[in-house]
Amino acid sequence: MDLTPKQIVHELNKYIIGQDEAKKAVAIALRNRYRRSQLSPELMDEITPKNIIMKGPTGVGKTEIARRLAKLVKAPFIKVEATKYTEVGYVGRDVESMVRDLAECAIRLVKEEKTAEVSYKAGAVAERRIAKVLAEMKKDERGELAQSVFEDKLVEEIHSGKYDKTIIEIEVEDVPKPLELSPGSGAAIDLGSVFSGLGMHKKKKRKITVREAKNLIIAEEADKLIDNDAVTAEAIRRAENDGIIFIDEIDKIAGKGNQNSADVSREGVQRDILPIVEGSTVMTKYGPVKSDYILFIAAGAFHVSKVEDLIPELQGRFPIQVELKSLTKQDFINILTQPQNAITMQYSALLAVDNIDLHFTSDAIEKIAEISEEINSTSEDIGARRLHTVMECLLEDISFNAGGNDYPVIQVEVNEKYVTDHLENIIRNRDLKKYVL
Repeated sequence: MDLTPKQIVHELNKYIIGQDEAKKAVAIALRNRYRRSQLSPELMDEITPKNIIMKGPTGVGKTEIARRLAKLVKAPFIKVEATKYTEVGYVGRDVESMVRDLAECAIRLVKEEKTAEVSYKAGAVAERRIAKVLAEMKKDERGELAQSVFEDKLVEEIHSGKYDKTIIEIEVEDVPKPLELSPGSGAAIDLGSVFSGLGMHKKKKRKITVREAKNLIIAEEADKLIDNDAVTAEAIRRAENDGIIFIDEIDKIAGKGNQNSADVSREGVQRDILPIVEGSTVMTKYGPVKSDYILFIAAGAFHVSKVEDLIPELQGRFPIQVELKSLTKQDFINILTQPQNAITMQYSALLAVDNIDLHFTSDAIEKIAEISEEINSTSEDIGARRLHTVMECLLEDISFNAGGNDYPVIQVEVNEKYVTDHLENIIRNRDLKKYVL
């Protein structure tokens, strides 16, 4: 998808409020990938991504920016936490597993696309198989109709969803789960592919609904129609050229010096991450994957440590640094009203299931934003996540008392008075904190 940086920022604005500097940085990084793809192979090899490091408090949109960015271009994306990795020689996950995880993500992404391409053909096979089972169950209803005509009629009814909840007994492939060789290593033996390679397709009978049977058979048939070698080749190409790895909590491994035992492996983890970010080849069960052109986005709050506390070599691999700001009252108002997945809309949709027609007035939204901002300033700043705490507390009574579709639709308006009354304890505790030394 060849979106311009302005178009990328416009798409991100639908879900993320503020943080224009960070959005601009990731939009340029993404556009540069498209620009690189249009160059000659010789020049392409010379141009590497300009990795980004985001600095800012929790809950301001660091992870969401990276996740939405990957979703926008359907790129393989994984989020890892730097604190989960340990230096070579210690027990824990090795840093190469992040590239193996990215390869798995790319395989899944390409497989889903290829399955969608053959889903119509696989769906027709599935409906025909289920129709044969249903025809056997309903042979008394067949009457004078020929077997093939009766099955054709059942296929049409299955397609329309008439038998979705009907329980049938059908034979499906029994695929063993992959056997992990050692926890956290990323290496596993896929027993299903071993047995299928030997021509051993174990079947088992299951009693399931027609809808579930249809999905299982479509997955089986699609697997037969898809060229797995082509899937693997395309997935590795995408992982290498379009992959995005988001390394969160990088500030937690940025401890300066090794004064105590807790800091022993911090600098070691940085040194282990360095070759992956610089560019190296990692062996995965799908083949070698080069990390030279993967885009790395690192993030951290950097409350205690600074970006400068990272080892110089690692800093050099993240040439673009952007700072995300704490959210203001106006940001909270925008978060509550503007995004396509606004929290107010989510709660209204949830309570509508129980016949509650929930509406928020503009003065209520302003009050919620004001309370959220003040709590963040007087206690731990957790960004937009504070809104979830405030909203849960505000709507606790409604959520608890609502229930059952037998009741008529009840209209509930949340205004400023309602917010003040229901968040009285939070407001009181917030005021008291001003006097606690």
